[in-house]
Amino acid sequence: MEARMDISKLAPAAYKAVIGLQLAVNNSGLDKTLSELIKIRASQLNGCAYCLNMHTRDARKMGETEQRIYGLSAWQEAPFYTDKERAALALTEAVTLLSSSRVPDDVYNAAAALFAPEEVAVITMAIVTINAWNRIAVTSRTLPD
Repeated sequence: MEARMDISKLAPAAYKAVIGLQLAVNNSGLDKTLSELIKIRASQLNGCAYCLNMHTRDARKMGETEQRIYGLSAWQEAPFYTDKERAALALTEAVTLLSSSRVPDDVYNAAAALFAPEEVAVITMAIVTINAWNRIAVTSRTLPD
């Protein structure tokens, strides 16, 4: 497989806007470990090899365990995640798979019960952002390093 295009060069203003969104999420105070778990899980669901490669490496550098990284595809059955992480992962799946199920009230309410409203907003933006990156990378066939 080879890359189709370099979208950063073909649509630089739009690409910079997505970078701006990512910077806003990065500077929001969202827990970095939780952010990486969100990025990895959304990237698994979207089949984005580039983002999976990047974010599993980033998670490892931050001290995330192999067990928790590998367990993400079965997080609902794995005992390695906190209640907050579980709520964020459920929200990640609901937002990422939006066309099939919408975001059910029980999923949203579970997250809202564990996170402040501002945190739910930032988590939602983190999910939206990684989904944008996944779609850019998958469409352009951005290859992992």
